[in-house]
Amino acid sequence: MNDVSAALAQSTCGPQHRTEASPRRSMLETLLRPHPQCIAIRIGRGGLLTGGSWFPLLHLIWLFWVFAAPWMRKDSSLLITAGTYATVPLFLWLYLKAWYGDGARVVHYTVAIAVLGLVSLPTTKTWSYAIYACALFPFCTTPKRSLLWLAAFMAMFSVTALLDRLPLPVTIGAVATCTIIGLLNLFFSINARHDSELRLSQQEVRRLAASAERERIGRDLHDLLGHTLSLIAIKSELADRLFERDPQAAREHVRELHQVARESLTQVRAAVTGIRASGLAAERVSARLLLESSGVALSGAERLPELSLSVDAALAMCLREAVTNVHRHAGATNVLLDLQQDGVAIELSIADDGRGGIDDGRFGNGLQGMRQRLEALGGSLSIESPPGRGTRLSLRLPTHPVAAPIAAVVPASLA
Repeated sequence: MNDVSAALAQSTCGPQHRTEASPRRSMLETLLRPHPQCIAIRIGRGGLLTGGSWFPLLHLIWLFWVFAAPWMRKDSSLLITAGTYATVPLFLWLYLKAWYGDGARVVHYTVAIAVLGLVSLPTTKTWSYAIYACALFPFCTTPKRSLLWLAAFMAMFSVTALLDRLPLPVTIGAVATCTIIGLLNLFFSINARHDSELRLSQQEVRRLAASAERERIGRDLHDLLGHTLSLIAIKSELADRLFERDPQAAREHVRELHQVARESLTQVRAAVTGIRASGLAAERVSARLLLESSGVALSGAERLPELSLSVDAALAMCLREAVTNVHRHAGATNVLLDLQQDGVAIELSIADDGRGGIDDGRFGNGLQGMRQRLEALGGSLSIESPPGRGTRLSLRLPTHPVAAPIAAVVPASLA
């Protein structure tokens, strides 16, 4: 297993830095305040409890068979019924702890559920607890060990069932069902692990890109300002020495200082204008990765023309904001980009098939910032968003934009 997979397996089963959960936490508190390293969060997106993370609670519906088992037995008695129902609170506590408690202890809770299933089988005659144990095995350890644990548990379950004289068809059905559920969750855990690896890789790429950009900025500023500031220091020192002996020469040096300062300011502005997160082409690649991670397909604008620096930066930042809005709010399945250019202007349209219903007259902060960025370059933003029929943003900029403040063409974090 590579380093990333090992790190993910360790974070799932035993993080080095974790907060110990109190054993006295109630089931309700465990659910309402899940442990930060619980497996329910680990399989969610972005480290949060998402829709998929609540599925363990829906699966509790299968406890119906535990409650129904005593009434389906011919030799049922009050003692058997009470013994069967007495196992439910213990199981619920172990189950919630396994999914929403400390991820380092999921192995202990899963093994406890498995033991409970084996011990209670002669009394309850139900194998529901065995199903829940098999569903949790893939989240306890590596895939290979999960298969071994699953096989060993099924062997012990089969022996226990045969010793208890459970009907052979029932035993075979139970083993087949538990194995299938365990394998399905194993594939699910492998996919979740791969998704985590992909997110880590994307974060590392962004970190390396940011580091390279900072190094480039440092080199540019050193080359740009080093010589200029040295010249200013020498000229100012010389003007100070000539101030009393030759005021005319000192005045000439001061004029040259003014000229050097103006030229340096122009160069700094040009350099800052070039400091941007990414161009339009790179931003389109990032947008596709972001949308595909949430099941949204991005198409169109495969080939991008050569654009001026300010237009490329402005469209890139607007595309980022628009794609972020689609990812968070639109509920779309497809996004289409269209880039049209003539001799006077260039227009980028971003259309999705989501829920729509955005009020053109009441923009949010993101869309308002997008409109201001375009207007600063002499462009415009229009929006079509009929309810239930998606949203279409049209970004129009002149091919040769008017001069704009630096803040209009660089990311807000750098402006």
